[in-house]
Amino acid sequence: MKTYQDALLAPYTSLNVGGVAETLLLPDSYDEYLTALSQHPEAHILGFGCNALISDAGLPGVTIMMRSGGIESNGTTLVADAGLWWDDLVQQSITQNLWGLELLSQVPSSVGGAVYGNIACYGQQISDTLAWVEVFDRRSGTNYRLPASDIPMGYRTGDLQNRPELVILRAAFDLSVSKKQELVYDSALVVADELGLDRDNLTDRRDIIIETRRRAGSIYSFDDPSVEHSAGSFFKNPLVSTEQATELARYDESGKTLERIQQQSQVHGGDTHRASAAHVLLAAGFRRGQAWGPVQLHDNHVLKIVTRDGATATQVYDVAQEILATVRQKLGIELEPEVKFIGKF
Repeated sequence: MKTYQDALLAPYTSLNVGGVAETLLLPDSYDEYLTALSQHPEAHILGFGCNALISDAGLPGVTIMMRSGGIESNGTTLVADAGLWWDDLVQQSITQNLWGLELLSQVPSSVGGAVYGNIACYGQQISDTLAWVEVFDRRSGTNYRLPASDIPMGYRTGDLQNRPELVILRAAFDLSVSKKQELVYDSALVVADELGLDRDNLTDRRDIIIETRRRAGSIYSFDDPSVEHSAGSFFKNPLVSTEQATELARYDESGKTLERIQQQSQVHGGDTHRASAAHVLLAAGFRRGQAWGPVQLHDNHVLKIVTRDGATATQVYDVAQEILATVRQKLGIELEPEVKFIGKF
């Protein structure tokens, strides 16, 4: 297990901002991870930092960063350590011709982060296939399994977010030898048609999703120093009234009908009243490429906050708070950040 003192955390996050960890531990295995948790149950827990904004003040005490892990296969069930890079698990499922994770290809996260946040895209979410989660209980110092039925999950949320005493160690996914879901998301269907890929072929379906994400600027690799510094979609899609959903649909630039926008909202967020947060920002007067010094909204995707050289976590936080306040004042909508704020702001 590697140990560092006063370690700068910014390079370990996709936003590339944040202060130092007083003590940083990097376990190399499940066993080392469990040992570190047992010795430091109060520690801050991080994975690949893809959905985190860490304070410029840093993190006192011990921070445990789990960025490695393995996969076990038992028929159609795959068990993955929390520190495994999520897409390594997806690739393994494709290799074994198992359906159920392919629409989540290239989502930047650890397995633990994916389960914690119930990641979802293109009509598929973690809760669709999650079988059980092994957790470490900080209070008792023990680890045990929770069946998925004991972990209520919803849009971008799960009961583990309300139980900080539990730390994810492993997760199991029950997959299928046959197709589980249709591919119905418009942007992915366009890619399939353009590239002549079969949406009902497992390998082709993964290729469709990766190309769709690439066109959306949503490909991130933690070990590529040239990648854009962003945490992806910064805000969750909010639930709104019928009237608000109709009004916000006017800000869609794809030419879709209101009915089609509502159908896509159902696919993406599980509810026809879950409006696109991007539409909300546009309706509130924000624009693509809008900048606050070295912090800006993405040139093509208004929902992404991007950092440039010299940016600080405080600047990102201040931009996020300005967006939240403006949306509340102008539209009466309460946006919720998808990115987690860690430390003191």
